[in-house]
Parts: sequence; C-alpha cells; structure tokens
Amino acid sequence: MRIDPRRWFSRKTVGKDAAAGLVLGIEAVPDGLAAGLLAGVNPLAGLYAYLFGLVGAACFTSSAFMAVQATGAMALVVSDAGLDARPDPERALYTLAILTGIVMIAAGLLRAGRLVSFVPTAVMTGFITAIGVNIVLGQLSNLTGYTARGPNRLLKTIDVFVHLGQWSVASVAVGAITVLLIVVLRTTRIGSLGLVIAVVVGSVCALLLNLWVADPVIQLRDIVDVPRGLPAPALPSVPDIPYLIVPAISLAFIGLVQGAAVSAGIPTADGRPADTNRDFIGQGAGNIVSGIFRGMPVGGSMSGSSIIVQSGARTRLALFVAGAVMAVVVFVASDLVAYVAMPALAGLLMVVGVGAIKPSRIYSVTKSGPLPTAIMAVTFGLTLLIPLQFAVLVGVGLGIILYVGQQSNRVRVRAVEIAPDGRMREADPPPVVPGGEVLVLQPYGSLFFASAPTFAAQLPEVVPESAGSIVILRLRGTDEIGLSLVDVLRRFARDLAAVGSSLRVVATEDRVISQLDAGGLTSDIGPDNVHKGTEWVGQTLRRVHADAVAELAR
Repeated sequence: MRIDPRRWFSRKTVGKDAAAGLVLGIEAVPDGLAAGLLAGVNPLAGLYAYLFGLVGAACFTSSAFMAVQATGAMALVVSDAGLDARPDPERALYTLAILTGIVMIAAGLLRAGRLVSFVPTAVMTGFITAIGVNIVLGQLSNLTGYTARGPNRLLKTIDVFVHLGQWSVASVAVGAITVLLIVVLRTTRIGSLGLVIAVVVGSVCALLLNLWVADPVIQLRDIVDVPRGLPAPALPSVPDIPYLIVPAISLAFIGLVQGAAVSAGIPTADGRPADTNRDFIGQGAGNIVSGIFRGMPVGGSMSGSSIIVQSGARTRLALFVAGAVMAVVVFVASDLVAYVAMPALAGLLMVVGVGAIKPSRIYSVTKSGPLPTAIMAVTFGLTLLIPLQFAVLVGVGLGIILYVGQQSNRVRVRAVEIAPDGRMREADPPPVVPGGEVLVLQPYGSLFFASAPTFAAQLPEVVPESAGSIVILRLRGTDEIGLSLVDVLRRFARDLAAVGSSLRVVATEDRVISQLDAGGLTSDIGPDNVHKGTEWVGQTLRRVHADAVAELAR
C-alpha cells in the first residue's frame, strides 16, 4: 500500500476542493451531533468521530472521496451495545471504536473485500429497512420531550403514544419545523446545507420558546458540557475488551459493507476501480484515530461521500478541509453549538430514517421469490426486536443459508445425446434409466453437500426395466464434489448394479477424481470405469461412449 501525500491535492483544484470541504464540514456538525444522539452517547462523541474519523481514514483509503463518518446503522449498534453497564461508559465507547478499527484493518490485510459481495440483497434490505424504522422510533422521545420506558424501541414507542398528554408541545413544534425545512430545502439549490439551516432555525425557535414556556425545550448544553477546543487523547479500557468483541465485529461488518458500497458507487479521482481492501484499512485507521480522540465508531458514508463529490471535489484535500472546518467550529463556535435543540436533531434523524426505507427495493426482493422474502422479513423482525450487534450476526448467518439454498437449487442434470457424426446435443433426462442403452448425464451447478438432495431428485429412476444399460456421468467444469454427492452416486451405482447395469464417470479435474476415490465410488465401480478427461472438449466422452455402445452390441 503506497501512501503519497503529494497526490492528495492539486494546485489547479485547490479552490474547488476547499469549497467542497467547506460544505461537508459545515453539514457534518449537526450530522455528527445527531449521530451521537442516535447512539445514546455524548453527542460530542459523534462530532469528534466525524472530525477525527474522516481525517484519519483520508490518509489511507483508496477511494479519494470516501467520507468516513458515524453512520446511522453503526450508531444504533452502539446504542444496543450496553455501554452503560460498563464501569466507565465513555472509555468503553472509545475502546469499542479502537477495537472496530483493529477488526477492519485485519479484514483489509486478509483481503476480505471479496467476501462482502456474498451478503445477499434480501439480508441487507431487511436490515437497512429495520434500521430506518429503528431510527424513527428511537427519536420519538427526543422529538416529543417525553422520556419513554421499555426494554426495546417497540415498547418505548407504545409508551410514548400511551402518554400523549405528557408530550411537550414546544418540543414537537421545534421538531416539526426542522423536518419541514429539511424536506423543503433539500430539493432546492441549497441542497445538503438545508440540514444545517433547518437545525439552526429549529434551535433558534427553541431558544425563543424557552423564554415563555413552562416546559423548556432540551438543548445540548442541558445534557453535556460543550468544551472549547479539541479533546485530549484517551487510552482504551483493557478490561472492557472481552465484553466489546461481539459489537466490534458487528460494527466492522456493517462499516465494511457500507464502505464497499461507497467504493463501488463513488468515482475515484483517476477513474480507476477503488481497492476495497485498502478502503477497509482506511476505515480501520479512521476508527482508531476516532477512538483515541474520544469519538464513536465510524465507517464509509454514502451520503457524506456523495455530498463532497456533488460539491465539486477533485482530490482528497476536500476531506482534510472538511476536518479543518469542523475543528474551527469546535474552537470558535462551541458556545453556539451548546444551544442546539435536541428535537431539531431528532427531526433531522427521523428524516434520515425515513429516507433509509426504500419501498422499491423491498418490492424487488418480494418479486425474487419466497425464500429471499422470508429471509428479508426475518432479518427485519430480528433487527427490530433484538440488540443490533446480534441481529447483524444472525443476518450474516441467514445470508449464508440463503446463499447455500440458492446454490443448491441451481443444480441441473441434463442428458447428452451423441450423434454418429460426433455432434452432441442436450435434452431433459428421461424419468427412468432406459434398459439396454447408453445414457450420458451432465450435471451443472455447484456439487457441494447442500445440493445433494436436488441432484439426487433429478437423476433418472432405476427400475427393473433398466437392466443392461450403461450410464456415463460427465463431470466437466466441476472442480470439486462433496462427499454427500459421492454418497448419492454410490447409491445410484448400487441401484444400477442391482439390475445388471453399470455407472462410468468422466471427470477432467484431478481433485474430483481424488474425491471420488476418497468417497468410495472408485472402489464400488472399479478404477477402470473412472476416466480422466483432457483439454479437448468431448474427446474422452466420445471414446467412453463408443466403448459403451460397442460393449452393449456384443
């Protein structure tokens, strides 16, 4: 991995990069505070994560425009991680960010980028949809000013609506004004800066309302002290590491999946494909820097990356400018930041949550079949009901099940007919093995353990009338065969032998021939009936077929 700071900027594009960085830096201030609020931690931890995570990752990522920030999905995992149960919740948060970074760097060094593509769309759709719902439900208390009670977000939501009379009218008004402004302004030329304007206007309204309402709107200064200046480095809490391993792995997985989407969807400065593994390492570095400087876990953000590209960035200098802008805000405007209204941040987050719900994507999954739909529904339900760090791992498991199920159902057996002039054509296999004939079968698909039942169901049935036949199984294009498949072939060979017929195999890969031998098929049918194919397509099959025809003719 070559890091050359001289390629981080170009004198010709400094102006455009500075302008883009200014936009992202200003937008990131309320966004970062909202991320901390969503995670249930000190909102400043979200702001510090945006600042230090962005800058730390920008030094290492392959994607020049990847904005590494605290995402909504990662914030919800932090919220469910049970940090309040630790002796020092704040240090546990920083430790969690550092652990997440270590996992991400390890994934990058192990070149695990290609594994991300195995996460099914059904799992991610169910997960992201539930994340959107969770974000909305999780902010009802901040929006209404009523402190909900309950073991999970669904029960807390019920509690909020049961106690409708205890809502703060002023808080609801501030949140509604913020949401309305965001919806109206984001379709104008103001674009992403509409988020900043909406939060500022909402906070000003809260300040004015607090002058005469009995139940004041909660502001940032009411829940934390907003310091002037950047935070001092913090050391991780070693005793918390075993407790935080599972949420760190879940956070790393979410961050890597979202980061891979950014790598694929955001163009690089030179137009070349981004190195996903290097982006993993960059995100890991961002998490470590974020954790050291009292921030929460971060990952590749599609929204932040899109903002900086749409604002005209040309090099990664824009990311460093954005970090500098946030630092200036912390230094100069910390007194103003303290007056940010919590309902305004809640309104911003609820707009983000609704935006994460994509009806078109849900419809696409439902149209793809009952199994993906069921996987999506289960992932959605679990993400709503159980802590997210476990829901993520369950989702990965469901993804594996879906992948195995899809691959096993793709196995198809075809019959190969060889004409006297050597031409071959494929057809559906007969329902039963015809007696006194040569039958050539060609399976397609992954012949691993889970596909054994599908493969067995497509083999022709052996009946007494199948006597005197020779079945040739062609395994061309198959580089591995599971022992479960070998057992199916052994049963098929025994059924054939019981009626006076036989099985012969043509395989091109030495590994497949070794697996047939290890599974016992070679000894069952005899080594002379297992033939090694050549690079000449069909040559060995035609020879074995001709020998079989001649044998039956005698």
